[in-house]
Amino acid sequence: MDSLENNFFGIGIENGKTPENLGVLWRSAQNFGASFIFTIGNRYAKQASDTHNAVNSIPYFHYKTFDEFYKHLPKGAMLIGIELSPEATLLSDFQHPRNAVYLLGAEDHGLSKKAVDKSHHLVKFETPRSLNVSVAGSIVMYDRSVKGTTIYIDGAPKNTS
Repeated sequence: MDSLENNFFGIGIENGKTPENLGVLWRSAQNFGASFIFTIGNRYAKQASDTHNAVNSIPYFHYKTFDEFYKHLPKGAMLIGIELSPEATLLSDFQHPRNAVYLLGAEDHGLSKKAVDKSHHLVKFETPRSLNVSVAGSIVMYDRSVKGTTIYIDGAPKNTS
């Protein structure tokens, strides 16, 4: 890859249910090379589960509302909603965009309707029930690291063969 080409991703949670999940997700984000982490709604508080102190090692952003977050989505980044819904693509079939922002919802509510509607892609796991949010985020980041990324043009993957 050309060193001048962008290749970044961020990951965060909308209205996270338990703060402990944040610490685990941040630790995974740091290990998988996330460019930034964020929360929408509920605010981050220092957690014992963030043993690497990722929140002080990579940029952390907090947004009060989804609209505020969406207004600050990095230029050229695709919003990828992680949501157990019929229209979502299975993670095993998903091609990760080069520049992505992954958004997870709380285990008990999932993503807001607005987040689902504004997502460029929805991704789901082949599981009968929802996963713990920090586990789901960690799996998505691992999948990205194993598969690599794809260039998208006008919302569709570019044929690189």
